[in-house]
Amino acid sequence: MSIQKRFTITAALPYTNGPVHIGHLAGVYVPADIFARYQRMNGSDVAFICGSDEHGVPITIKAKKEGITPQELVNRYHKIIGDSFKEFGITFDNYSRTTAPIHHETATAFFTKLYNDGKFIEQVTEQLYDPEADQFLADRFVVGTCPKCGNTEAYGDQCEKCGTSHNGTDLIDPKSAITGNTPELKETRHWFLPLDEYSDWLNEWIVEGHAKDWKTNVLGQVKSWITDGLHPRAVTRDLDWGIPVPVEGADGKVLYVWFDAPIGYISATKEWAAREGKNWEDYWKKDDTSLLHFIGKDNIVFHCIIFPAMLKAHGEYILPENVPANEFLNLEDDKISTSRNWAVWLHEYLEDFPGQQDVLRYVLTANAPETKDNNFTWKDFQARNNNELVANLGNFVNRVIVLTNKYYDGIVPEAIDFTERDQKLLDQIKNFPKSIGDSLDRYRFREALQDLMNLSSLGNKYIAEEGLEPWKLVKTNPEQVQNIMYVCLQLTAALAILSEPFLPHTSTKLKNILDYSSLDTESAETEKKAGPIGASWNRVAENEPLLPSNHKINASELLFSKIEDEQIQAQLDKLEATKAANAATIPHLMPQKEETNYDDFMKMDLRVGEILTAERMPKTDKLMVMTVDTGIDTRTIVSGIAKHYTAEELIGRKVTVLANLAPRKLRGVESQGMILLAEDPEGKLVFVNPDDAVVNGSTIA
Repeated sequence: MSIQKRFTITAALPYTNGPVHIGHLAGVYVPADIFARYQRMNGSDVAFICGSDEHGVPITIKAKKEGITPQELVNRYHKIIGDSFKEFGITFDNYSRTTAPIHHETATAFFTKLYNDGKFIEQVTEQLYDPEADQFLADRFVVGTCPKCGNTEAYGDQCEKCGTSHNGTDLIDPKSAITGNTPELKETRHWFLPLDEYSDWLNEWIVEGHAKDWKTNVLGQVKSWITDGLHPRAVTRDLDWGIPVPVEGADGKVLYVWFDAPIGYISATKEWAAREGKNWEDYWKKDDTSLLHFIGKDNIVFHCIIFPAMLKAHGEYILPENVPANEFLNLEDDKISTSRNWAVWLHEYLEDFPGQQDVLRYVLTANAPETKDNNFTWKDFQARNNNELVANLGNFVNRVIVLTNKYYDGIVPEAIDFTERDQKLLDQIKNFPKSIGDSLDRYRFREALQDLMNLSSLGNKYIAEEGLEPWKLVKTNPEQVQNIMYVCLQLTAALAILSEPFLPHTSTKLKNILDYSSLDTESAETEKKAGPIGASWNRVAENEPLLPSNHKINASELLFSKIEDEQIQAQLDKLEATKAANAATIPHLMPQKEETNYDDFMKMDLRVGEILTAERMPKTDKLMVMTVDTGIDTRTIVSGIAKHYTAEELIGRKVTVLANLAPRKLRGVESQGMILLAEDPEGKLVFVNPDDAVVNGSTIA
């Protein structure tokens, strides 16, 4: 378990062009909050830092569409996001924003030091320029045809259809998203961070130095980036929304959002330290501070390659001790998508399930995407609440509080000569701070939560053991019942303390029921940070009772309530309405290709095949390597479907194969054909399937 120390804990800055959803909560903010609360309860000095990321092109585009200023847009979502975090009990020490003056000052100073130290490369490059709008076209201000897949609505930095990254100058027939005109190439001057110069150091520091203590998904992605070769990355761009580049002659240029956003952690710490009378440099420049970044996997490159390179170039900052990035959370077997409104938004959840913040915290932690993408379903949400929170934790606590008030008028009874069974449970309770803490120290939040629920299960088993139920013994052996209820109350108090990082609202409610505040000796400062009622994590492991005899508790109050089928159906209906609305939106179809003739078509050998094996290609998110029985042979085919199907889902599928396509190597693997697929209205790739009755090798004409 962690020893007392200093922690700087950051959570990825949410982008303020919309609200936050359950994917953000599961991947970043709940695990970060659990860890911060746990460390505070250990007595550690914690700075838990976050804030709104408020610069960048998507914000300017959305603001233009709505006819408001970018500042008005970010003000709106900064409030919505901040309020949602508070409601869910995310205990940031400071939630700041990148439009704050202190951030502009900090980012400007950071850039200036690197500039003066010669850490940047200055280059003049040709970029797309719209003469009518009189401005260079940043990534999202240019659209055109993707050079890889032919999507005619690709952005200047990425094609959202095939996922390819590129530059705006790579697009075929690019158009300005501002005027619709064809842009021209024009020279512009920018500054670049030469990431290639940090490749060896990054490999030594992360891939080799943290091989045993960082997550494999993080190490794998970092290694892949380094192996593929790092390149200089622009730290400035031509735009009027952002932090002006502090270089003479750089009018109309701002710091690139990826450069200024992580510096937001530092500026937010400065803001907090000034308010609290602390020295911010202790949290960023002292070697005995542990710097931790909680992020989703889409931010690994920024927090494990780019930001560390920036800190290394600066020379005065500590580097992250760990970056426990999570994978993605899907919703009802489909990728969460803000553009398709396929999400559970936090502010809407609070309206639909008032007072049940901890239920969502519990489900998202129990189902956290720690090692692979995971799935949230409303039926699972209901089942976990009803079968685990209500029937396990809530049931045990309610029984103990009701019986204590019934038998002893709410007074904790005297214990009389513990039996071996009683003492065994009391000893077991003392082990839980270490076992749960050890899991949290390894960022295994699902494992830690399960351990907490195991403690509750022990209580249920103890109080309901056949022949020893207190409601059956109370008349024949009241002394034994006193022991049983005393032990149960100690376990209840342990649950009140150890549940605080995971279920803070429930913990507070339970401590109030136990009137635990009258026993607590923690300082007011600890109370402020650890929750409404402060409590030491290791207090549960001590020999002193958590609830002494003769202490009076309050009346029972249900910790959780059953979620009915009607509530879940309402959420499913909402998603179905979203799906119908998406389907009703006619997708932009690719134009017909050039005319071909019958003879050319007949050259294609289309056959029915069956997938025998499937395996995701290492170091890629999209490629799946399959062996396919084509009837005439068994061959290897590589297809970009790994984001849409698991390997298990593919085995045994009948597929349509273009058998005489010339072989092509993909990442060193020779693909001997192509499987035919189409895209549904929601962007999912689906197979062009033959009938299952057709035998392998049958030709299609």
